Amino acid sequence: MNDGSPSFESLGVSAEVIETLAKNGIFAPFPIQVMVIEDATSGRDTLARSKTGSGKTLGFAIPIVDQLSPDEPKLPAALVLVPTRELAVQVRDEFHDIAKARGLRTKVVYGGTSVKEQAVGADKAHILIATPGRLQDLAERNLVDLGGVRIFVLDEADRMLDMGFQPQVDRIVRMLPKDRQTMFFSATLDGAVGHIAEVYTRNAVRHIIDSDSKMVDEADHRFVPVAAQDKLAKLVETANAQPGLTLVFVNTKRKVESLARQLRTAGVPTVTMHGDMTQQAREKALQRFEDKHVGVLIATDVAARGLDLDDITMVINYDPPLDDKGYVHRVGRTARAGRSGTSMTFVQPDQMGDVSRMAARLDLHSEFESEGMTVSPPRTVFSGSSRGRRSGLRAPKRRR
Repeated sequence: MNDGSPSFESLGVSAEVIETLAKNGIFAPFPIQVMVIEDATSGRDTLARSKTGSGKTLGFAIPIVDQLSPDEPKLPAALVLVPTRELAVQVRDEFHDIAKARGLRTKVVYGGTSVKEQAVGADKAHILIATPGRLQDLAERNLVDLGGVRIFVLDEADRMLDMGFQPQVDRIVRMLPKDRQTMFFSATLDGAVGHIAEVYTRNAVRHIIDSDSKMVDEADHRFVPVAAQDKLAKLVETANAQPGLTLVFVNTKRKVESLARQLRTAGVPTVTMHGDMTQQAREKALQRFEDKHVGVLIATDVAARGLDLDDITMVINYDPPLDDKGYVHRVGRTARAGRSGTSMTFVQPDQMGDVSRMAARLDLHSEFESEGMTVSPPRTVFSGSSRGRRSGLRAPKRRR
């Protein structure tokens, strides 16, 4: 590159990987890759705070494939632990071409399918990508030996803990060699994530690419007042006017299917994703959506965790998220990798207070008020003294 910007070559990436990336239309590194690749390729333990969609997968995939060789003495030599099946498949796809260019084999294992079928090839893969429960199952049945892992990546570490996987992660880490390289990628490096990062890593270098506020700022935000009886019509109208991919969030699995039926009846092709679906059904729905055969995907928060698609141009909160963090995670599904995107939240009259307070905490006051609604004051909590003689007013603590 002649403009002075970092290039894959200047970061020390191998010629085989650079050539493969170029064939896939990737010519320049994203900021998180610029920050991470040199430290990670040198073998240093690395902590990176960066959102999904920032290019973080290649941030650890490139250093892994450039450190491993086809004749590794013990396999698997690298382990990437992810929280969901969908993310496991997407990470595998990111690895596939660059690993092949270096003569390396990859294998993905996750729950919801036959243990014996998934065990095939796991002990012959240079790079193993796995969800915690299935990997623990394979290891405890002696179907895979983790004693040769010299590079360990914990991807989406914050969501791993949110989903209750820390016990499984702890057990898996105890199976790994102590003399290894460890990398953490997470939307936050505070709290429980920060604690386990401190326990699992040694003298780790820390990189921070995005703050929570920037995650929100990258998208356009709309808060649309709508009566309950008019929500479906508004959704149909919006979906039909949207040329790109639209991800619709609701708060329950039952609501996913009922809303999908209503949209299909209204002539809007729709697929769904929720926890009660088989893995085969989830993959088929996701493929139809990713290939743009269907323009609308309806999902719950849990089902959409790990969903890593760059072409989602609109996120619609048909049901408002339950908290600020839920909003940030939902909106993070659009406006990714430098692309534009829009978030639209439907607000019923009885939801205006709670949604407006959430908008205020996320510094989206003007966006909420631009639709003619008013931001409500913070909730007040009456607290009695020990003798019950007086009451005080106190505002809730601001979310950090």
